[in-house]
Amino acid sequence: MSRPKRTPPTRRPPAAPASITTTLWGVESTLDRQMLDYTAVEDRLWDGRLIAWDILGSLGHIEGLRASRLLSQAEYQRLRAGLRQALREVDAGRLMVGPQHEDVHTAVEDWLTQRVGSAGERLHTGRSRNDQVACDLRLYLKDRLLLLSGEALDLAESLVIFAKRHQRVLWPGYTHTRRAMPSSAGLWASAFAEGLLDTVESLPAVWAAVDRSPLGSAAGYGVPLPLKREAAARALGFGGVEHNVAQVQNGRGKLEAAVLFWCTQLGHELAKLSTDVIHFSSDEYGFLILPPDLATGSSIMPHKRNPDLFELTRGRAASLEGDLVAVLQIKARLGSGYHRDFQLLKEPVMRGVDRLEGMLSMLAVAVPRLDVDPSVGRTILSGGPLATDEVMRRVEGGHAFRSAYHEVAAAIREGDWWREPSSEELIGRRRSTGSLGNLGLGTVRARIRAARRWLATRQRRFTGRMDALAGRTPAGA
Repeated sequence: MSRPKRTPPTRRPPAAPASITTTLWGVESTLDRQMLDYTAVEDRLWDGRLIAWDILGSLGHIEGLRASRLLSQAEYQRLRAGLRQALREVDAGRLMVGPQHEDVHTAVEDWLTQRVGSAGERLHTGRSRNDQVACDLRLYLKDRLLLLSGEALDLAESLVIFAKRHQRVLWPGYTHTRRAMPSSAGLWASAFAEGLLDTVESLPAVWAAVDRSPLGSAAGYGVPLPLKREAAARALGFGGVEHNVAQVQNGRGKLEAAVLFWCTQLGHELAKLSTDVIHFSSDEYGFLILPPDLATGSSIMPHKRNPDLFELTRGRAASLEGDLVAVLQIKARLGSGYHRDFQLLKEPVMRGVDRLEGMLSMLAVAVPRLDVDPSVGRTILSGGPLATDEVMRRVEGGHAFRSAYHEVAAAIREGDWWREPSSEELIGRRRSTGSLGNLGLGTVRARIRAARRWLATRQRRFTGRMDALAGRTPAGA
């Protein structure tokens, strides 16, 4: 991305004509090019991702204008046809935000007005760029949240399959990074599947906030027109409207932060999983086997095979948390109403969503190709990690727990080891719900199916309304 070339203040050249030639606010005087570039150039990159959503939002907006009797039938028909053509131009790569445009809204309205004439100038009736971009972002976020949730469920399913395949492969569990008690590859993998599910199942709360239409709130104070805000909301498939018009702008940043916090929770799960794979596949542990095609080499050490994809996943989870912090910092110091600072929210939220999508898709490829070494984990499990099993065996024989604990501790100090239980005994003695001998993978799969049903319902509604607006399906479909 190009940046203005800096020169010493004493040698600053005279102001050049503005590089932006089209704005929606239409100031007649020539403005400083550097000022306009500073306020808009960087934003065009992120606005480019919203152009299809801006057109779809406009298609919903004109449905609201028609219902409010603010457009004639002829104007409505011309605008709808023009916007649908604009969407096809975007799909073909012929309509985009250019250097002559201040923002995505300017690009679309300028293109439309050139083709449908004065009807295009009616498009902005009853709205501001403030509620327009809020609508664009909500449509974009709904689309991304559906995608991310589906990918998280795919990964959870891969982990359940891994857990099923290796549920009887034992290795130590750890506390304080020290060997603690028996665990298994199945217990380990299914725990991450359930961790991902916990976050996916929290999506309805985030969705409820995103699924409210901001259209009709304008710059945060409504408009003196008989707008039927609900009509535009229905056309766009929103669950309702953001009721208080001032809250639309007051909520900017809060909404993006909620989405990024949800993403960060998934990111933390992926980072923890990645750290375990890094350790457990190392020479010192050896429980997991990382296939050669998922490892990189060293430029100097021929024997090295490095778990770079897992290290980068862990690092990107940290960067994702940074995206959340950026949003929180931008919104934290603002009063009510609109502020140009809000423009800077787009970058971290889009970047964060991209990071998570890449992490999920990569791990969905990697997890099914991981393998285990059953002998290594069982060998390391001998000795201390089985001490608690001996305590509990004595408890079942009638000893008080504290007495049994002290007896076993004394035996360990004296090197007086007891008979170690077999793998079958270790698994068989752990039958309580969720233990390594009773993983309840059927229950986990049922949760995945329920989450997929919830997503499918929202996906049908969202995609159906977008397709109807675009003219890809009948409006009643």
